Amino acid sequence: MEDYIVICTTTDNKEDAQRIARDLVDQRLAACCQVTGPIQSTYRWEAQIERGEEWLCSIKSRKDLLPNVESAIRAIHPYDVPEIIALPIVGGSSDYLAWLGDQLQTAPGNAQ
Repeated sequence: MEDYIVICTTTDNKEDAQRIARDLVDQRLAACCQVTGPIQSTYRWEAQIERGEEWLCSIKSRKDLLPNVESAIRAIHPYDVPEIIALPIVGGSSDYLAWLGDQLQTAPGNAQ
């Protein structure tokens, strides 16, 4: 099985999350991006505990594309330190995983 991953990032508004999702799918760095929200996040920032409303992007991709996905997110993300974390997909339906693979670049930097 390929090294498929789910990458998570959050934004403080729906429009930025949707723009990230569209750009990643358009560049074939993601097969699918789901935008969920609003969600409530609690975190420490600059020695203060903060709480805010955010939108979560769940990005389906492949491990070798992670550096390109990270660069694409950073290029348009409004946060100084955006959340960009990757989680392995350890299993799934063979039909979905085949579809996922068909939607992605064949190699980093080479769109199909």
